[in-house]
Formats: sequence, C-alpha cells, structure tokens
Amino acid sequence: MSFTDAAPEPIAFGERLRILRVRRGMSRPVLAGLLGRSPSWLKQVERGEIHTPPLPMVLRIAEVLRVRNLSDLTGDQSMPVDLFVGPGHPRLPEVRAAVDAFPVAGTDRQAPDAAHLRARLARAWSARHSAPNHREVVGSMLPDLIRDAQLAVGQADTGPERRAAHAVLAEVYSLSQFFLAYQPDGALLWRVAERGMVAAQESEDPHTLGMAAWLAAEAHRDAGHYDGADAVTLECLRHLEPHLADGGDDVLAMAGALRVAAGYTAARRGDTGAAWGWWDKADRIAQALPADYYHPVTSFSRAVMGAHAVTLAVELHSGGESVRQAARADARCIPSRPRRARHRIEEARGYQLDGQSDTALATLEKAHENAPETIRYNGYARRIILEETEAKSPERRRRASELAMKVGVLAV
Repeated sequence: MSFTDAAPEPIAFGERLRILRVRRGMSRPVLAGLLGRSPSWLKQVERGEIHTPPLPMVLRIAEVLRVRNLSDLTGDQSMPVDLFVGPGHPRLPEVRAAVDAFPVAGTDRQAPDAAHLRARLARAWSARHSAPNHREVVGSMLPDLIRDAQLAVGQADTGPERRAAHAVLAEVYSLSQFFLAYQPDGALLWRVAERGMVAAQESEDPHTLGMAAWLAAEAHRDAGHYDGADAVTLECLRHLEPHLADGGDDVLAMAGALRVAAGYTAARRGDTGAAWGWWDKADRIAQALPADYYHPVTSFSRAVMGAHAVTLAVELHSGGESVRQAARADARCIPSRPRRARHRIEEARGYQLDGQSDTALATLEKAHENAPETIRYNGYARRIILEETEAKSPERRRRASELAMKVGVLAV
C-alpha cells in the first residue's frame, strides 16, 4: 500500500470527547463536575493520558453531552447505539406525508370549523395522557388533524376566523411534536416546531404562543442549544407578563411551564442557584392554580412540581438530593400515563446516581408497565438499561437484559 492510500488515523476517544465538549460550549470544570470527577482527570482523558473509561462512565459522558449515537463518542462503528433517538414508529411515514403535503385552499372539500377541530384535539390529548400505547393512538389521529387544520387556515375568510384557525393549527403542531420527539427524523421535528411558532404568532393568542415557545425551547435544549432555549423562553415570558393578571389559568400555567423550562436549561449548564430559583418561581404559580388543574400540553400543575424537582436534582447530578426529592414526590398524583412514566425514569436516574442500581432498575420496570412507548423512546432509560446489562450482579444483568429486549436496546 502506498503512503497516499493509507487509511486516516482514527480520532482517539479523548480527542472526540474534547471536540464534543467544545461543541456543547461546556468548560472542562463544568463537565467534570457533572460527571463527579476532577477537571484534572478530564484533562488527562482528553489528552489520552488515561485510556478510555469503562462503559458506565462512557454512557454518562454521552448523556451529559447529549451524544445521540455512542459511536460518535467512541469511534467504534461496530456497535452504533442510538441513545437519544428511538425507533421510527410505524405511523411516522403517514404523519410525515401529512406535514409535507401542500394544502390547497381551493379544494372542493369544506374544512371543519374550529370548534369541531378543537373537540378532536381534546380527544387526542386525552388519548395521549391515558393510553399506554399513546404514540400509536396519537399517530393514527394526527394525519387527518394536520390536513384539516391546514385546510381550515386556507379557507378562513375573516380575521377572527383566521386567527382561530391558526391557533388550532399551532396546537395540532404541538401534538405532532410529542409524537415526533426522539424519532429518527430530526429535520421533520424542527420543521413542525417552526411551523408551530409561525401559526402561534398568526393566532395572536398568548396561550397558543406560550405553548409553541415552550416546545421550541424543549427542542433547543434537547439538541444542546442552551442559548437558543433561553432566548425563546425568556422572550416569551416577557411577552406573557402583561397577560398574567387576566389571561386565565391556561396562560398562568404556560408562564409556570416556561419558568420550569428555564430551570431545566440552567441545570443542564450546572447552575444550581438559577435552576432552583426558577423552580421556586414556577412553584408559586402552581400554588395559585386550582388544586385539580392540569395543563394538557405541558402537564404543568401542582401535581407535577415534585416530578420537576426530581429532574432538576438529577440534571444537576446530585444523587442524594434526587432521592430526597423522589421520596417527597407522589407519582400517583400525576394523571398522565406518559408523564408518570417519565417521572419514574427520572427517579431511576436519581437512584442510579445515588448508587442504588437495583432500585433504579425496579423503577424502570414500573415505568415500562405504565407506558411502554414512553420508556422505549427515552434516552436516559436506554442508557441505564444498557449500563446495567454490564452489571457485576448476574441477577441484575438478567433483569436488565430482559428489559433491554422489551425496550429495543438489544435485539431479541
């Protein structure tokens, strides 16, 4: 083989780690702190002075840096594991086709009115919160909802009709984002998020705009765009401020959900004070809402504040605080199956951080019983399960392997 035909030198693990850290805009001390290690240890790993850490640490690095595929971090293409991208749902092609279709206003078919579309949306949200296979149920409803809402916007004649139709369309796009999240079509997710923001702005409705901004911030944060998440969140909070006194419970709840979103982003950055400060502000809003209030899109309510506290502690990588918050939170008070399952996953993250791996695995088993489709698409759950398949305990390896096959992390 000639010199020019030589294969390029593979990028070492440490250099891959450094590149990914810099791309995330994360300093070495911040990343080291989130991993529970010293900056000097991280520096040695990045320089190759310490060999690739064991799998549990590699998985935690991938989680903190939001590395979607382990091969991007390890360089090992023989076992590409998508941690934060779930499988493509069978309904995905139908939903994609409805989003991509060009809506023709001049069609002979009459669009349903806004009241009819809102009733269908309410049924869809109810199904999402109550069905264990919520992605399947929502995915079957979305294509017709998307087409009809687009048609309603095109056929609206007056200003009020157009604004009402845009509000419905924005909410349909919000529902679509829940279906599309963590599926292998990031471009489609962003397209829907952007269309949702445009429709919300056209609606001129504060509550609708708050929903679209909240979901856009979620998408930015999940992609590691923390500045983008903050920009959307804080700008929308400023917009909502004049409407809080007379906007009703839904507008107040959106302001609360956006404050939680700001806290999540601060926690991802490792800013403990800001994270809990935003939680306190959100909790004050939650206490001002009726005891039985539950926002259908964001799940914001009194019942969910305990779950948010668990997540903040976990994102700050505080195992002891995560377990303390988990003991205070009552998952039974959360009326939504997928939100309850997500809370169980967050509890499992906390237990594992605290060294209680058996309890973490048992909690994930509860999450799977409650809403299988939630855990199947959750990168944190997939990471814990994959890590536990390497546990020293044969019994824990067996349980983790069984759950891994159910979730789809390992092939049957």
